[in-house]
Amino acid sequence: MKVSLLSRYAVFAVCVLFTLGSLFFLPLSPWLTGLTLVTGVLSLIGFNDLLQTHHSVRRNYPILGNIRYLVETIRPEIRQYLLEGDDEQLPFSRTQRSIVYQRAKNQPAEKAFGTLTDVYKPGFEFISHSMLPSDHCDPQQFRVVVGGPECLQPYSASVFNISAMSFGALSANAIRALNKGASLGGFAHDTGEGSISPYHREFDGDLIWEIGSGYFGCRTLNGRFDPERFAEQARQPQVKMIEIKLSQGAKPGHGGILPKHKVTEEIASTRGVQMGSDCVSPARHSEFSTPMELLAFIVRLRNLSGGKPVGFKLCLGHPWEFMAIVKAMLETGILPDFIVVDGKEGGTGAAPREFTDNIGMPMREGLLFVHNTLVGAGLRGHIKLGASGKIVSAFDIASVLAIGADWVNSARGFMFAIGCIQSQSCHTNKCPTGVATQDPLRQRALQVPDKAERVHNFHRNTLVALGEMLSAAGLSHPAQLQPKHLVRRMTTTEVRLFSQIHVFLEPGELLKESINSEFYAGMWRAAQPHSFAPLAVTAPAKVDRREASVTA
Repeated sequence: MKVSLLSRYAVFAVCVLFTLGSLFFLPLSPWLTGLTLVTGVLSLIGFNDLLQTHHSVRRNYPILGNIRYLVETIRPEIRQYLLEGDDEQLPFSRTQRSIVYQRAKNQPAEKAFGTLTDVYKPGFEFISHSMLPSDHCDPQQFRVVVGGPECLQPYSASVFNISAMSFGALSANAIRALNKGASLGGFAHDTGEGSISPYHREFDGDLIWEIGSGYFGCRTLNGRFDPERFAEQARQPQVKMIEIKLSQGAKPGHGGILPKHKVTEEIASTRGVQMGSDCVSPARHSEFSTPMELLAFIVRLRNLSGGKPVGFKLCLGHPWEFMAIVKAMLETGILPDFIVVDGKEGGTGAAPREFTDNIGMPMREGLLFVHNTLVGAGLRGHIKLGASGKIVSAFDIASVLAIGADWVNSARGFMFAIGCIQSQSCHTNKCPTGVATQDPLRQRALQVPDKAERVHNFHRNTLVALGEMLSAAGLSHPAQLQPKHLVRRMTTTEVRLFSQIHVFLEPGELLKESINSEFYAGMWRAAQPHSFAPLAVTAPAKVDRREASVTA
């Protein structure tokens, strides 16, 4: 026990004794004076450790106990730069980040001496190639026209766009760089629910205006939707599409609050909120509460915007709720121009850990369900589908397009392009690269002209890589990708085509008396067009995991 006591207090005791002993030998030599100052400071830290009551480790190990907290503080950096493997997903691997950095800088992204990926590990995926590769694909043609019969101003969108990130979450310079890059490359920049800031307008890049439950940029002072303010902004030529956010992958079903001390004059002006008050984004919309009311709101926004494409974004939750919206479409004849499926793996927004880890449907399963439901209802050909969630490479894009999406959005991929190093400090206002901060000194480090070029380069080079993959598969356009073109290893001895893994409904199948899938049949019977609440129906005794499309 005495040995343990001595070891715990040894450093503290040495510092105190050296400091007191040195005082008897003044004046000291310069180096001894410096050492005395160091031991004196450490002695004061030790006394403070003994007297404080919040940390037991520091009371038991004065001075030494502080090392634990120091190392804990820099643990993420130590792991990322010294210990992390190239393919560890935390949440993006070094390999994933590197490919973005290389393409953003126009550096070669080739790999020599073979793959480092274990191609015999279950879960490995690849595109099957053709014996007759096609001629070179033109990435400039990788676009999709969004807008149904009721849309007067359809939009030709790139198959690869910037996903929703708000001014306020990102810095002014980050917004500038993203929008200028979108302008250079001819692709779309989603505003996020924080509305259209002056920085979105500087370079005239195409905008998708996201309308969240707080109606920022088109709200009254009490937080209700303001049609006049909406029409004023929505009719601007730079705004190409309107996206109603029902939920987001980072925290589906959860609202948000920007504390009043973080609400700057610029943010207050952009969002239409008062200075000195919390900026509240409710968990649900106040303009609609049923599927029918949602569709009526879509018609209203389309008319107010002058006939621009209007759709909604959601992270899939209760399956019957989305089917209720589809049933309302069939009953009213009102269709959104597009739907964006966000996956729970999306994560630019700070969220409670339980929401990040345990709420919401992953993107692929959500996309499969939405795609299948629209196909089964006979509506898929009239509604375009976007998808977002951890997409950074050409293969990421191809794998999502193959199972039903018409285009994809990426948030963190484009954050990497403008300098994000995945420090995971977005919510602290201390982003080391000036991307996710409102600190004017920190964001000065982000130089807009250079980073805008990197955004443009990343987009262009990724689509070039996608074109090369398509050519190898014998295809000429992303729209030709089908589930049969992608393969997944199931076990060490078995691989399957995506078309064999997932269940795909036939066109109009949900409208027939007999539905082959028990899961889809049960959810369809539970859905009702006038309410999001499910009808009381008998659930199937057993659901095929493949049919649910949530574990495939």
